[in-house]
Amino acid sequence: MIRLTIPSIEQDDLDAVCEVLRSGYLVQGPRAAQFEEVVAKYVGTQHAVAVANGTAALHLALLSLGVGQGDRVAVTAYSWPATANVIVLCGAEPLFIDVDPATYNLCPLDLQRKLSTIPVKAVLPVHAHGGMADMREIIRIGQELDVPIIEDAACALGSSLDGRMAGTWGRLGCFSFHPRKAITTGEGGMVTTNDASLAHKVRVLRNHGLDPTAPAPDFIAAGFNLRMTDFQAALGISQLNKLERIIAKRQTAAARYDRLLLNGEMRPPMALEGSRHVYQSYTALLPVKAAARKTDIISSLRSLGIETSIGTYHMPLTTYFRNTRGFGTGDFPSTDDVASRAISLPLYEAITEEEQEEVVGALTEVIREIQE
Repeated sequence: MIRLTIPSIEQDDLDAVCEVLRSGYLVQGPRAAQFEEVVAKYVGTQHAVAVANGTAALHLALLSLGVGQGDRVAVTAYSWPATANVIVLCGAEPLFIDVDPATYNLCPLDLQRKLSTIPVKAVLPVHAHGGMADMREIIRIGQELDVPIIEDAACALGSSLDGRMAGTWGRLGCFSFHPRKAITTGEGGMVTTNDASLAHKVRVLRNHGLDPTAPAPDFIAAGFNLRMTDFQAALGISQLNKLERIIAKRQTAAARYDRLLLNGEMRPPMALEGSRHVYQSYTALLPVKAAARKTDIISSLRSLGIETSIGTYHMPLTTYFRNTRGFGTGDFPSTDDVASRAISLPLYEAITEEEQEEVVGALTEVIREIQE
């Protein structure tokens, strides 16, 4: 099987984890604090707060801004469901925004149009598949309306726009270290910010409401248990040391896919001008006439030993949001098109040129057979 992704786990990663396991100091100890420091330094923020996963990062970021019952949060329509679920879990309502069909990211024009009549508490853009959303325009709109921006940068550690890193554009940035990301801690997440007050709120909420600055234990809020383990953090530190190498290999592989698809019917992913795409996934678009058979295409490729996936989800058309909010096809036309056609191809640091040629050759043949 040519896998969709394979984490870059090496002996130094195993050694780092074993060292912590032998120490007996397993939960949110010195390695977690060190991981926060190195991520903050890499991204370029004053604060980074390690949490249990990327969903926790998003949830706590929203709560730190006071998002709650009766609020609305503008969010892209195309993402993993956690991005919208956390809004609901805060008691708020997602205001879905259509995507830019070129980048698969939140469309600033649709955001501007909807926010002209509907007030929101925050805006939550996503850097889909490791490609930057148009933060220049999104920040401009947020500043005009005095609305804070939270970046869902789960897939985008190392991405940048105009030389400014993902996770530094908004009031808060949220990262994930799930195994499908460029570097992993198994599960794990991080909140980045330059706002000391927001960082403090996230730290309180992640650890049962315990005030980390109090001279004696003092619980000042009803918090969660969303801490990161020290052995996860040790793995994260080791992984971060090789992130630039991993990104470079992924970019090389993505450029190879671009060339292999050049004269075919598929549309390669596009990066925003002036941005650095880190290719957490290589997600291309099938021909329009093959979109209705995407599930069959993915199944056929699996039978040939090639693992692919759908890209990500049209959140308004998931059963929960369709049934509870009444969304349907046509409400978000660009998302309809992207979600129906997107397919993620195998991509990881160690993928070979021969494997990529096999993937594209098989994909081309399966599409040809389906369209006949």
